[in-house]
Amino acid sequence: MSIAIRLAEARVADLAAVMRVMDAAFDPAFGEAWSRAQLLTLFALPSARICLAWDGDVPCGFSAARVAGPESELLLLAVDPARRGRGVGARLMADWQGWAAGEGAEDYFLEMRADNDAVHLYERCGFSECGRRKDYYRGDDGVIRDAITMRRSVVN
Repeated sequence: MSIAIRLAEARVADLAAVMRVMDAAFDPAFGEAWSRAQLLTLFALPSARICLAWDGDVPCGFSAARVAGPESELLLLAVDPARRGRGVGARLMADWQGWAAGEGAEDYFLEMRADNDAVHLYERCGFSECGRRKDYYRGDDGVIRDAITMRRSVVN
């Protein structure tokens, strides 16, 4: 029997749980994962938030985002590969945008590796490509990849 996914704002005490998902979700070949130190900086920023998804007592996903005026940026989104395809990513996306709207955001941005399959989730959530950074990601696998910037606006 599957337990319903629960979302909760992460605290510094949850850093190990966030890193557990990070380690499972991000392939080191791409060089996209953040370090503990990078994540710790987010906890100190009043304009940033990390949301952790739980399946019972097991962390299974997280999002990290920040708000700057009327804009919000998704910094990271990760779902444990063992729990993908269950709507965790979509729930985290909705939670991010709901939180950011409450903080006054009207435009939502994210950036991702051009060959990342998460593009399908982002498109389903109403995002579309608005820019590209040529040769941005340099992973441990030796391949150089473009970064795609995606945007969703609630105002036109």
